Amino acid sequence: MTSAADPPPRLRRPSWAGRNYSLLTAAAFVTNLGSHGALIAAAFAVLENGGDGGDVGLVAAARTLPLVLFLLIGGAIADRLPRHRVMVAANALNCLSQAAFAALVLTGEPQLWQMMLLTALGGTGQAFFSPAAEGMLMSSVQGEQVGRAFAVFRMAMQGAGVGGAALGGAMVAVIGPGWVLAADAAAFAVAGSLRAFLDVGHIPAREQGGGLLADLREGWREFSGRPWLWGIVLQFSIANAVVGAADAVYGPLVARDHLGGAGPWGLALGFFGAGTVAGALLMTRWKPRRLLFVGTLCVFPLALPSAALAVPVPVGLLCAVMFLTGITLEVFGVSWMTALHQEIPEDKLSRVSAYDWFGSVALVPLAMALAGPSESLFGRTASLWGCAVLVVVVTAAVLCVPDVRNLTRRTEPVAGHPAVAVPAGTRTEPATTVAVAVPPPPPQAAPAATKPDGGRGALG
Repeated sequence: MTSAADPPPRLRRPSWAGRNYSLLTAAAFVTNLGSHGALIAAAFAVLENGGDGGDVGLVAAARTLPLVLFLLIGGAIADRLPRHRVMVAANALNCLSQAAFAALVLTGEPQLWQMMLLTALGGTGQAFFSPAAEGMLMSSVQGEQVGRAFAVFRMAMQGAGVGGAALGGAMVAVIGPGWVLAADAAAFAVAGSLRAFLDVGHIPAREQGGGLLADLREGWREFSGRPWLWGIVLQFSIANAVVGAADAVYGPLVARDHLGGAGPWGLALGFFGAGTVAGALLMTRWKPRRLLFVGTLCVFPLALPSAALAVPVPVGLLCAVMFLTGITLEVFGVSWMTALHQEIPEDKLSRVSAYDWFGSVALVPLAMALAGPSESLFGRTASLWGCAVLVVVVTAAVLCVPDVRNLTRRTEPVAGHPAVAVPAGTRTEPATTVAVAVPPPPPQAAPAATKPDGGRGALG
């Protein structure tokens, strides 16, 4: 028995949920809450100011182009400078660009070039943020529960997406896109403040190397030496491009013409987010042995939303399709992060992540820019069916890579990983984990998701 004077028991975090992990999770929750609504708001800001599908694609491409151009530099810098400083600076740039975008929409009639310029600034911030964030998250967890840690992180992040997409769509319909963009700017400010308190003292200081180009070459060797890694990145370079065009350009147009506008489209995106939460919850318990084989099989349903929009199906069925896609894609996302964490040395995480992101989004600006002309040439329905077919073809192709089928989960730490003390100057070989019958050689996702943000999940 306890007396009234006894203090209440303190809630203890799991051993894998340290201070950095908790800060990163909270910050990702905040930014995803704002950014999922902002994606809808940006598209409808263009449409409400006289733009068409081609203009929506140009604005989306303007964000992705600098992301492609600066990602590799961002990865090298994130492995050279304290990662949390890079993240905070990038969040500040995203905050300012979204605030300016919101001000333009709220106070006047923004020109297309102005919206493209501001979204390009946001893409530049993301190019420096993403590799630093992925490296920081990977170095914040260790031990046998890394898969559960990544699943819980993604569950919080995707849970914010559920509320952000649904709330953003409703806010766009009721008070207009400008206020949604302003809320996203505030979210970046809050998240950047949280990330300023991250501790990088546990990360060993980098030895002086040969400069930026030498860092990029070293990252390329790590990336190109793993067929499972570059094979899946090639897969998602195409899948992300077509899914990004379907979601960012055709989705709002189908919603406007057939589903009732921004509200139903935001609801469908919210169901996708709910599916990712359910998938992450599943992955807190499920630990598939063949990580990438199971994960890649779960990418096939990524073709379903494009097919559903091509019909188009009623809102209720579209929501069900999005929910199923979210579940399966989150299985891939957690499996991918676990594979990257166990296979890539800590001091090269950001650079490898940069090559991963670069390959995964390289074709997105082209797809966004061509979405409008493709609709004019082939029609919206044929373009959407083409997106669905391409996802199926490239996913089937990557299963031909033996390492994708046979890479297995580790139960012990990898040499060079932060969980293992490696003496200074020790050379660590790239680790491999493959089934016994396959010789070694020796990520993200989201669509947009990750890999596309919806697939691997944006880290915010």
